[in-house]
Amino acid sequence: MATVFDTLLSGGSSQPPPAIPPSACTSLENPSWPNLLFSLLILVGILGSYIPQHHRIISRQSSEGISPFFLLLGCTSGTGTFLNILILSRNVLGCCRYIGGFNCFAAGLGVAQVGTQWICFVVIILLFMIYVPRDTKSLAPPPPPPSQSWKNPFSNTHPTASTALIVTLACIVHFVVHIILAFYIAAIRPSSLVSYASFLGVQATILASVQYIPQIFTTWKLGHVGSLSIPMMCIQTPGSFVWAVSLAMREGTAWSSWITYVVTGILQGCLLVMCVMFEIRDRRSKAKGVGAVVNGAASRYGAINSSRREQGGYGSGDGGEERPLLEGNR
Repeated sequence: MATVFDTLLSGGSSQPPPAIPPSACTSLENPSWPNLLFSLLILVGILGSYIPQHHRIISRQSSEGISPFFLLLGCTSGTGTFLNILILSRNVLGCCRYIGGFNCFAAGLGVAQVGTQWICFVVIILLFMIYVPRDTKSLAPPPPPPSQSWKNPFSNTHPTASTALIVTLACIVHFVVHIILAFYIAAIRPSSLVSYASFLGVQATILASVQYIPQIFTTWKLGHVGSLSIPMMCIQTPGSFVWAVSLAMREGTAWSSWITYVVTGILQGCLLVMCVMFEIRDRRSKAKGVGAVVNGAASRYGAINSSRREQGGYGSGDGGEERPLLEGNR
């Protein structure tokens, strides 16, 4: 059975892909050990950086504080970046028949890095759907009058189970559509594949440029870190720039493959600074016994949390698809 790369190389036809001259693959033989170890370190770092975020959501049994729009933009951006480097690296990966298993492994580390990052982000979306605040209608007091009981299912700060399901389905549809388009272009006009890859890279960069805006807004609105992992951001913020340099130095990639990580590194750095400031402030407030404690930290809103609950805020028991913040905390 033809592989994905063989299909792309052959223009989507049933005929074998055109042979890549062995002379075109000589540059991939005998890879530099320092570069190989550096690429492996980045791969391990990508995987390790997401573990704290996965653990935090699972341990708190809540995805509170994570913006659904941040996840949607991140998933679609990651899909574009992954397909971009997959298409641009098809000739490099096509050399595997000439350069041997070890050299093929080294040449494909760039694709493995981007693919690992994409899979880890998809896991966050699945955890978001699993641990989204559930319906507590049976435990809640009588709902307010109809004029005050409607709640936006697409709320950025207080998402519902419906929101989580819509985000997940949208990510799946986006991935399937672009996979179909890639094979269609490979079959009808294979010379346009590189242009399509560049389009995916630009699309991913645009989405990544606004990806952290809803998350920054959500965190600022809530006034505390919630289920976001500060250790993850401490690893990923500088790691984004290191990763961008690594991809830029790899053969078979273009600027559209690495610019996304420069943009996300800058925006994630802004979110990290905000979260660290909230965490320091909350720890100091907790030490002084000031403010209401939310998930082990003092809320930015302090004593006015009760008034927010009366107005139908998070965990107010207004009959919506949400549960109190304190439920399922560490």
